[in-house]
Amino acid sequence: MRPRNKCELMTNLRRFGEPRLRGKYLFISRIKSGRLKDLVDYLHWRLGGYYSTSIGVDERPLDGYFHVYHVFVLEKYGVYVLVDLPANPGHPVVESITPIVPAANWAEREIMDFIGIKFRAHPEPHRLILPDDWPDNVYPLRKDFPYDEKLPTSDKIAKLVRESPSDTWIAEDSEDHTAIPVGPYHPALHEPEYFELFVEGEKIVDARYKGFMVHRGIEKIAESRLTYNQVPFIAERICGICGFTHSTAYCQAVEEAARIDVPERAEYIRSILLEIERIHSHFLWMGVAFHLLGYDTGFMIMWRLRESIMDLAEKLTGSRKMYGANIVGGIRDKWDIKEEKVALINDTLGKIREEYLKYVPKIISMEEIKKRTRGVGILSRSDARKYSVLGPHARASGINTDVRRYRPYAAYKYVDVEIPVEDDGDIYARIIIRHEEIIASIDLIHRLLDNIPRTHLHADTDYIPERRYGIGCTEAPRGEDLHFVITGKDNKLYRWRPRAPTYNNLLSVPTMLRGEHLADAPIIIASIDPCFSCTDHIVVVDLRSGRRRPLRTGGLVGGR
Repeated sequence: MRPRNKCELMTNLRRFGEPRLRGKYLFISRIKSGRLKDLVDYLHWRLGGYYSTSIGVDERPLDGYFHVYHVFVLEKYGVYVLVDLPANPGHPVVESITPIVPAANWAEREIMDFIGIKFRAHPEPHRLILPDDWPDNVYPLRKDFPYDEKLPTSDKIAKLVRESPSDTWIAEDSEDHTAIPVGPYHPALHEPEYFELFVEGEKIVDARYKGFMVHRGIEKIAESRLTYNQVPFIAERICGICGFTHSTAYCQAVEEAARIDVPERAEYIRSILLEIERIHSHFLWMGVAFHLLGYDTGFMIMWRLRESIMDLAEKLTGSRKMYGANIVGGIRDKWDIKEEKVALINDTLGKIREEYLKYVPKIISMEEIKKRTRGVGILSRSDARKYSVLGPHARASGINTDVRRYRPYAAYKYVDVEIPVEDDGDIYARIIIRHEEIIASIDLIHRLLDNIPRTHLHADTDYIPERRYGIGCTEAPRGEDLHFVITGKDNKLYRWRPRAPTYNNLLSVPTMLRGEHLADAPIIIASIDPCFSCTDHIVVVDLRSGRRRPLRTGGLVGGR
């Protein structure tokens, strides 16, 4: 029987360890011997929660240990649960939770790469992000590794290490199947990523994804060099499409850690800008989807509409994309939305809504669109839960999840948010979800503007205490953004870990590709609205000169 409230939840969790509330989230530490997997099963499967991410932290200067924090969301109770696993620095090993929750695969391997904590019984314990010729026992997110350290390069070319085979893996040298590489640069892909498709005739029988090709090391830079109010600028550049939602999530994490009350007017302005960002992101995605389906008229209609919303963003913030409005504690003074701007927003959105409804319902009802998308690229509800997918991708598979509802932030706690949900789990369901969200976001902005209060724009943040933990979450256009912080000395972070929704959603793509036609692969991949720049990492080493540099895309700004 599920607990009815937080008190019963706390009582039940004492079977596994020591739970304690810290603000709006719940820590479980001192996990009893042999009970970690039972606890994870209880949180993710039996309570109907979901796994969000895992964070590795070098806390040796604070308490003498490394720590792993597994983050779970219990929507029914409105709490984030952090499972705290300390690791002895002399032998940093903890138990893997990937066998229970496959969604934890990448996050645990990232911790292995960057912190050096090993995960016992992990099914794929090899490197995920660092190059294969990276020196052993060198971990860049440890506190004793300088951010500007230059390592000697290897004199050997790094060999490619293939992913550990799954139970359904098709051997490369099979005579019955052909391996087709898609990427890292390909006309159907808009960023560098690599999919390997195994086909029998025109049918995809298996697939794998190999990513992590964009990296700028912003976590290390932020922890080493930047002050609290410099970080929002770099957070906003994690993604070239939905950057403001990242800076908002970061600010909310620090505000929660420091117990800062953000003025209501700033909360409203944040929500208005976030919904403008959601609209232009969905316009972009729908245009790309129509293009991949061969309907370029639809692509041009969507991107023409997107220009109007981008122009509106520029009139409000001075920039079409990088708004620069957030600071810890609220919004910068010059980004206030005054009366004349209220009329501009209402008028612009009214025109966009009218033109959008003139075209798009007709487009998505076309038989040509339906035949290419219905029953294609299906992700079942059970698989969506297994991979802990987020946002429209989850809602299209019947999972009614949205951070704006279960953990309201900014001004969402003052208004009702419409959350469309579909059950089919196919590409068409993902189109419908975003179509309905565009209309809902336009209507939501009108309601926010009608009730925007007259208060200050930012709170006093002269002092932020040390060693406070905070989590900031926003419902980005692609799903939940999560930013974890530990506050530090000298007006700087001790630890910052941002996680974009594509990090979770990408794990589900090989499942969606299996059994489909090769010609449908581009739209299946695109249907999750992937942002590889939000997610990927790579270090490029010139073996002749020894020069190391981050690989950059030619389009979107990105890379953690």
